[in-house]
Amino acid sequence: MTQADFEFIGRGVLTENYRRWPRGEPVHKSSGPNDVQLFHMQSPVPAFRAPNPVERIFNRTYGFLVGIGLGTSYAYLLQVRGRKSGKIYSTPVDLLDLNGKRFLVAPRGRTQWVRNAEAAGEVALKKGRNRQEYRLRPLADAEKTEVLKAYLDRFKVEVQRYFPVTAGSPATAFRELVQNYPAFELLPK
Repeated sequence: MTQADFEFIGRGVLTENYRRWPRGEPVHKSSGPNDVQLFHMQSPVPAFRAPNPVERIFNRTYGFLVGIGLGTSYAYLLQVRGRKSGKIYSTPVDLLDLNGKRFLVAPRGRTQWVRNAEAAGEVALKKGRNRQEYRLRPLADAEKTEVLKAYLDRFKVEVQRYFPVTAGSPATAFRELVQNYPAFELLPK
């Protein structure tokens, strides 16, 4: 591999086919405290699935409607502070209520809102005039299987195209996918 094969982001080295998580075959051993160990991924799901132009327009329109209070009972406008700019960004999300807890799942993978939420450690959910702030607790991979299953089963019309397993699949089918889908438990602030 040459240096041209890598994209440098922050302190780690990432490309579409390489990630920091310990899965697959080691590609590069760390040589210092700022390096990370890279592993070649054999995953059928990309790290991030960007919306196409039609989806972008729909998200903006639907986000506006949810922001003024219209939409389904589980749809909210997620607001998060940008990790670099400090600006507040908004996007519509489907909130999963499961066993008395609230969860956010990113079916498109490590989107910008996920990266911003991880950096900020908090988000706000808005619907109409109501706005609530929450702290985030990232879910461990072992916790994600049931949450991903419930999320896909509940919102299959909206998100089935982002999952390689079908709605109604057993929770064990999600074990291989958990590293590709960030999920968070929302805790009251």
